[in-house]
Amino acid sequence: MIPVEDAQAMCLELVRTGLSETVPLADALGRTLAAPVQAKRDQPPFSASAMDGYAVGDVAQGDVLDVVGESAAGHGWDGIVGSGQAVRIFTGAPVPTGATRVVIQENVSLEADRVTLVEPINTGTNIRPLGADFSSDFTLGAPRVLSSADLALIAAMNHPEFTVTRRPKVALISTGDELLMPGGDPAPDQIIASNVFALQAMLHETGAEPFVLPIARDTPDALDDVLQQANEWGADIVVTIGGASVGDHDLVAPALDRFGVARSFHKIAMRPGKPLMAGSKDTVAFLGLPGNPVSAVVCGHLFLLPMVRRALGQVDVLPRILTAKLDAPLPKGGPRAHYMRARFHEGPDARHVIGFDKQDSSMLTVLADANCLLLSPIGSAAKETGDSVTILPI
Repeated sequence: MIPVEDAQAMCLELVRTGLSETVPLADALGRTLAAPVQAKRDQPPFSASAMDGYAVGDVAQGDVLDVVGESAAGHGWDGIVGSGQAVRIFTGAPVPTGATRVVIQENVSLEADRVTLVEPINTGTNIRPLGADFSSDFTLGAPRVLSSADLALIAAMNHPEFTVTRRPKVALISTGDELLMPGGDPAPDQIIASNVFALQAMLHETGAEPFVLPIARDTPDALDDVLQQANEWGADIVVTIGGASVGDHDLVAPALDRFGVARSFHKIAMRPGKPLMAGSKDTVAFLGLPGNPVSAVVCGHLFLLPMVRRALGQVDVLPRILTAKLDAPLPKGGPRAHYMRARFHEGPDARHVIGFDKQDSSMLTVLADANCLLLSPIGSAAKETGDSVTILPI
């Protein structure tokens, strides 16, 4: 068995960054920016009013000014503001030449076409200078997972489309005669396939294009057929679920051998998830996950999602690691790293976490209540309430 960290490194070595494609703004949320985007103009492209009021030059409280024009958003005033003059102006409108400040409308009195400045003139100008947000040489760097705010920024930079990394295609293959898809009529000795749907959702959230293939029955021919389907679909990563151990009915490893997959490792020093395997064939990465639902999902967070992020060209691909204080004692670590299902919360003084009593790798109710994995390293000493531990949000 190899350590988790070694297995993660080997999995990442199996993946290469995918090709790029051009997408419109409307389709770019959550995509990974593949190339830097440079602004095509300054923002704002002119000095703009930050308030409704009057654009003026050098003035003082008590001055009476002639209103000589109006500047509205999209309809600027082309004249020059002279001494003793003011221009009615609205938020977002261009500030006319000759004006050095905007006096807000609450600070003047208006009579016909003349305004009197009835309040003291403060130091603020109420003007957003040209290029105050960004200039035309501003560049949004890559790689970057695009948020809604990023899309607003790119739109303001005047780009209707741009380059992102192509979504990696991930084939998901559940294996086992005991499995039936949800909605079916299970026999007494069958169970419902569940972990594939968690993995599918995780892949969607991470930016991949998952494809759930038919359940592969426990025969060499069935496994060979579904692996060929994944190949014909053009998968970048092929994930098998179940059949990864060494029992008489664990047929995945021999099937991968027949398919020509060069295995990188088989079995890791962790729980849940010991029988994990990985390998590659040409440019396609293969990951064999355990069949127990919790094991498959935990290994998905630790190994599969980092592989997807690497395929997207991202830099920080491994799970986020935080520290928290224990709200209950933790036993000493065993011969394998234990990724316990747990729940953390932000307290007034620190982040706190407590592991669940039940840690069976088949219990989805416990997984559904968890928002993190609590790491108990190999051979670690027992910890008391209040001690610091490592957690991985999920």
